[in-house]
Amino acid sequence: MRELVERRVGRARSVTVNVAESPLSWLAARGLVDARQIEAGERLRGDYERASIAASTTMRWGVTRVDNGGGGTDKDDPGIAQLSAKRRFDDAIGAMGAGLSDIAWRVICAGEALPAAEKGLGWPTRAGRLVLTLALDRLADHYRLR
Repeated sequence: MRELVERRVGRARSVTVNVAESPLSWLAARGLVDARQIEAGERLRGDYERASIAASTTMRWGVTRVDNGGGGTDKDDPGIAQLSAKRRFDDAIGAMGAGLSDIAWRVICAGEALPAAEKGLGWPTRAGRLVLTLALDRLADHYRLR
């Protein structure tokens, strides 16, 4: 599961990316979460990113047509896709509940390491993994994963 990917950018620069860098992938690589929990976490993270919930530091200068360009459907509209992802994200967070969604959001969406998330929530050491696995199980139930 752990691999390094090297990508060429231009001619003179290369970037090495560790695809196993997320905290959820780190837990999976050590056998601390199962495949069902990983899939649930990745779905939540995907909706979080598609909904563009994280703070943005730049302005978007792209042209957006109000009349949808005279053709196409709502599914082709990035704004509708973003709103749908936000709705799915909110539904998933609500399905986990207030006590479980805190750690899930910090680790899955914000990318905090488990010890940092525990400290930020004021929890004892090693309590986060137990609560995170409960949150991932509830999330997998919400997504109806087997």
